[in-house]
Amino acid sequence: MTDTASHRVALPAVSPREERIGMLLVFLSALMWSFGGTIARFIHVGDSWTVVFWRSLWAVAFLIAFMAWRDGWRGTWKLFRDMGLPGLGVALCFATASTSFIVALAYTTVANILLMQAGVPLLAALLAWVLFRERVSPGTWAAIAAVITGVAIMVSESLGGAVSPIGDGLALLIAVMFSFATVITRRFAHVRMVPATCLGALLAGAFAASQATEFAVSARDMGFLFAFGVINLGVGLAFFAMGARLVPAAVAALLGTFEPILGPIWVWLVHSEVPSVRTIIGGAVVVTALLVHIGFEFKRQTRPERPGITGLPSPN
Repeated sequence: MTDTASHRVALPAVSPREERIGMLLVFLSALMWSFGGTIARFIHVGDSWTVVFWRSLWAVAFLIAFMAWRDGWRGTWKLFRDMGLPGLGVALCFATASTSFIVALAYTTVANILLMQAGVPLLAALLAWVLFRERVSPGTWAAIAAVITGVAIMVSESLGGAVSPIGDGLALLIAVMFSFATVITRRFAHVRMVPATCLGALLAGAFAASQATEFAVSARDMGFLFAFGVINLGVGLAFFAMGARLVPAAVAALLGTFEPILGPIWVWLVHSEVPSVRTIIGGAVVVTALLVHIGFEFKRQTRPERPGITGLPSPN
């Protein structure tokens, strides 16, 4: 991870019970997100833009209701008003990523998309170095190299013509957009994730509305679209927003890896969608690099900086 020692801040004091609750909430967020590909495979709508529109609409409705419940209507309006350009940047990244996810599903496997996303924390470290010259430790450079290698293995099938390059290209675009959103959020800590992603969903839905050929869907498909927008996207974000502030960054990142690990498993069990050998190999390289990196980061964060002083985690 990038060296942010000069910017270390203490987490708000939380009790062991609150930290356990936070860990449970972050895990549940990853669990909700891991169902995305499985839910999408149940939806039989010919136009991907129609799917993007209805998923975004349900997500926006839930997220606004969640923020109104948590912060009140005035507080919700203030969150949107105070986001500024950083919030708009995060929203644009999220809109691009969430739209690309739906379109990519028509061209590649769920495993290919999710396993590329597993490398987002390390790709974000690379972007932070390129854009802001944040220092990167040798261990993080090694992990970044491993992630690039793993992604290269996964996309090599499209380069050789075995699978559509569109799917792999969109999967890579999703990872890059989430990496940019991570860097922006770290650089502008006041940006709240939920309103920014809500705006992103609104932008994605508005663009999809201009591209969709039809909006009518069956009652069955609408039920899955509701689950896609509310349970998979909205509830996942709500759980993460409530839980991430209660646990160290390394723990949140570690629990977040359950999404790319569990997602392909659900699709395999429910829809018998088996990832290719190269996807499995490349994904294993990416996930292993991330887990090793997070393990070292967690050890560093919990090591006292000097005797009798608790180590302070760096912001993620």
